Amino acid sequence: GDKNCLNSELWHACAGPLVSLPCIGSHVVYFPQGHSEQVCVSTNKETDGDIPNYPSLQSQLICQLHNVMIHADTETDEVYAQMTLQPLTTEEQSRISFLPADLGSPNKQPTNYFCKILTASDTSTHGGFSVPRRAAEKVFPPLDFSQQP
Repeated sequence: GDKNCLNSELWHACAGPLVSLPCIGSHVVYFPQGHSEQVCVSTNKETDGDIPNYPSLQSQLICQLHNVMIHADTETDEVYAQMTLQPLTTEEQSRISFLPADLGSPNKQPTNYFCKILTASDTSTHGGFSVPRRAAEKVFPPLDFSQQP
């Protein structure tokens, strides 16, 4: 299948209710050193000699967001977002001001979740699993009993 085809609702459920992604076209602050440190951690490299040193690079860059792609690591199931950023020129930076609304839009995904470790007794021979009634009533829409099962 298509490697870039992820269910946004499932991705947000895995990321958690506190995660929000900025809107395309918005302005974000990029921290190169933090990014380099994250790359080292995720690739299990030492931070001393493996982080490239760019002395003329600013510690933070104001950028415009051009694209956001959501991903999940196939080995660890960890979710992450890949963003395409373009640094603003000094002139462009002088024309903007950061307001709280610019810091990302709230997560529009549902925030009602439940967590349950599945056991053998939760599964059925028909491919389903049991959900506690309170969780089902809170999270899922009501069943329409006039429909065929």
